[in-house]
Amino acid sequence: MPVPEPRPDLAEPTPDHLICPADEIFDRGAIMAAVDAGAADRNAAGLRALTVRLLRAALDTGSAAIAAAIAERPFDAHPAVRAQAWLTDCIVRTVFEVATRHLHPLNSPTSGERLALLAVGGYGRFEMAPHSDVDLLFLTPYKITPWAESVIESMLYMLWDLRLKVGHSSRTVKDCLRLGRDDITIRTALLEHRHICGDESISTELGERLWSELFRGTEAEFIEAKLAERESRHKKQGGQRYVVEPNVKEGKGGLRDLQTLFWVAKYVHQVSRIADLKPLGVFTAEEYATFEDADEFLWAVRCHLHLITGRAMDQLTFDLQVEVAARMGYEDKSGRRAVEHFMQDYFRHATAVGELTRILLTSLEASHVKREPLLQGFIRRRKKVRPPFTMRQGRLTVTTPEEFLADKVNLLRIFQEGLRTGLLIHPDAMRLITANLDQIDDEMRADKTAVRIFLDLLLKHGNPERALRRMNELGVLAAFIPEFQPIVAMMQFNMYHSYTVDEHTIQVISALAEIERGERVEELPVASRILNEGVNRKVLYVALFCHDLGKGREEDHSILGARLARQIAPRLGLTKAETKTVEWLVRYHLLMSDMAQKRDLSDPRTVRGFAKAVGSRERLDLLLVLTVCDIRGVGPGVWNNWKAMLLRELYKQTALALEEGIEALSTGARAKEARKALRDALPDWDGKAIRIETARHYDPYWQGLSTAEHIVFARLLRDITPEEIRIELTQDHDRDATRAAFALADHPGIFSRLAGALALVGANVVDARTYTSKDGWATPVFWVQDHDGKPFEEARLGRLEAMIHKTLRGEVVAREAMRDRDKLKKRERAFRVPTNITFDNEGSEIYTIIEVDTRDRPGLLYDLTRTMADANVYIASAVIATYGEQVVDTFYVKDMFGLKFHNEAKRKVLDRKLREAIEKGAERANA
Repeated sequence: MPVPEPRPDLAEPTPDHLICPADEIFDRGAIMAAVDAGAADRNAAGLRALTVRLLRAALDTGSAAIAAAIAERPFDAHPAVRAQAWLTDCIVRTVFEVATRHLHPLNSPTSGERLALLAVGGYGRFEMAPHSDVDLLFLTPYKITPWAESVIESMLYMLWDLRLKVGHSSRTVKDCLRLGRDDITIRTALLEHRHICGDESISTELGERLWSELFRGTEAEFIEAKLAERESRHKKQGGQRYVVEPNVKEGKGGLRDLQTLFWVAKYVHQVSRIADLKPLGVFTAEEYATFEDADEFLWAVRCHLHLITGRAMDQLTFDLQVEVAARMGYEDKSGRRAVEHFMQDYFRHATAVGELTRILLTSLEASHVKREPLLQGFIRRRKKVRPPFTMRQGRLTVTTPEEFLADKVNLLRIFQEGLRTGLLIHPDAMRLITANLDQIDDEMRADKTAVRIFLDLLLKHGNPERALRRMNELGVLAAFIPEFQPIVAMMQFNMYHSYTVDEHTIQVISALAEIERGERVEELPVASRILNEGVNRKVLYVALFCHDLGKGREEDHSILGARLARQIAPRLGLTKAETKTVEWLVRYHLLMSDMAQKRDLSDPRTVRGFAKAVGSRERLDLLLVLTVCDIRGVGPGVWNNWKAMLLRELYKQTALALEEGIEALSTGARAKEARKALRDALPDWDGKAIRIETARHYDPYWQGLSTAEHIVFARLLRDITPEEIRIELTQDHDRDATRAAFALADHPGIFSRLAGALALVGANVVDARTYTSKDGWATPVFWVQDHDGKPFEEARLGRLEAMIHKTLRGEVVAREAMRDRDKLKKRERAFRVPTNITFDNEGSEIYTIIEVDTRDRPGLLYDLTRTMADANVYIASAVIATYGEQVVDTFYVKDMFGLKFHNEAKRKVLDRKLREAIEKGAERANA
């Protein structure tokens, strides 16, 4: 079997292949002349030291030249990685020369005293990032001789002294065959071996015997192993192509996937370069261009990561995303940050890599290299495939391209057929679809059959996300709904959203389908009941599809999205009334979430205002389901019992107001009911004690807390003395939080001191209320979570309580203690959140609502409440809504006279003081 030639354009590159002139990278003649001159008057140790000193300087000079060149041409990765590999070759060859010619010369070598030095792995491919490992194979014909051992040892010491990260093995040809047979990782490394220097005949023998004795006939084994390895790697990296901090090398759609394509192609087709797959029909010219573009882009990103960090860093963390985007020349524009434009390009390339992988695997299936998935074929063959489709290798494809393209609606119909039969679409059919996207024109978008098929994909088969995701990856979704194109692979640069905007949209629709299938009845009883009782599903699905189409522009995405929905809905056959509802849902898709998470639901005016905005029970039902799906589609762990409880409470009160009128929310009636509930819950209390407890609190206390909290405070306040501070910490499982209730004599600043105490023990406050009784007792209650968004473990509650007592007694001063604890992590410092402070005197009957929207950080709530306490602001309640790195802290406040902040001058002073506190805290956090 013929041995593939080394990559001719890479194995011995000319300066034309490098990112800068070869003599700027390494002057081999000058280096060797200096070594030879120094060899005469130095012992072995001296010569090694001289060689290392010369090569260290040459390595620094060459690396600097490559770094400067890629800074000027930030996308020219292929010439850069070749230059880095060539520089490494020069270093390694020089070290080999010194070891064999000067340190361990052989005048009359035997046949066994021969040594070849080969590059393997990525270095063998002649691709190296600035801090890639140097993987070497020392190859001998027979058992390694003492001379060879001495050469290898001297070489490794010099390479290590050069601070290169060397991976090495010393083997005979026989060893390579034996180990490669048993270990796929070793076999893969050997697949990419490249002769550097030494006895080339041994390298040639290795190549010949690898192909004739190991690779031939083991294609199926190798491919299955590589696919299993790829699947395992993807799971380890998060399993999603749109992981917000992707690994450029190992992540889904990253460089390792492209390298897997090359390994498999080389192993099966015996090609030396990806370009050689074009004549074999594996890739078209366009697909090859896609491969080259993705490969060069990903290598460019990896090179910049290495240069920024000064080490082998492949994780594109948030802070590094900003720096890489800047180095590659991206700029802020169209209302989006440079980093968001950069990451959109990154994810588009990652998607392209995924499609290329499928195409290659299909070619292998056609060659019977990869076995057909037998279970899938056995089960799914029962459903007969309708023309113009057929099944091949257990997947759905077309009978003939001509028949398929005779009706352009087939470009949508194939996805419907895939859902109906449960078959995956054959990549040959995918290739045909992507090559004919121009057939999806205005005429087809207006075609009633095409519209019906699209709506059926959403409504009929129970798993719309499968079709939508494949349509999106192939470009069909954006072709049929052009308004979808701008959000494809659009990253939202924040810590809240785990997905790109297009993937979030699909996740949201998937969440709705889950509820419809009855899979979330226990977790989402209200949404499940609404869907079970019946809503306009077409309106709901179209609204979810459109809700974020306005993202990424300077205009408010809800307003722009509503305008886009007004165009899309009629095109999809919705009536005027349905279109109006869709438009309203998109325009106000954040309203219910904002009201539930940013406002005090015990304040009657909150619910009144929301009920007035919603207007009808039909819209309330639709908005609740949409809100639940939207939050659940943000990312893993975002939905929790706390949000569920808030939304259920807002829904229940609003439904009551819409059905029975606003009067049903009367504060007096609710307070009366709450007092009765407490009496019923404390049957063992004597009449006098229960009368004292029910008479001592104002109406807001009764309507703002549940019976569970009323019971806690009744016990804490019973027989309390002025010197006491009573605390009860309990798990509130309905809210996924720990409830911290306090009873103590009221005094100014108590809310701030408690917030500081909680911050010191790492407690994140998610909600808080404080009330003062008629007889002068403060009854603040906080709901807190740990850093993972979970209730505190029982074992930690004792320490939590002890720290709170210390702070309240003045033994620990929160302001001082917080200075060392409110630092932001480095990877989180890249996020920018503008501070916005608003004062609202209409949203509550008796309080001014101050909303502070800013960058979250440890100790922020303490800083804000301390500033308010110093300004004699009385805080009645605080509602905290966190969205990744952004937080919205809402305070219901009065001034020192118990009045709202009507005076504009007072509001301006307080606004300035709050901003100063935020800025000073941010400086500490970033120090």
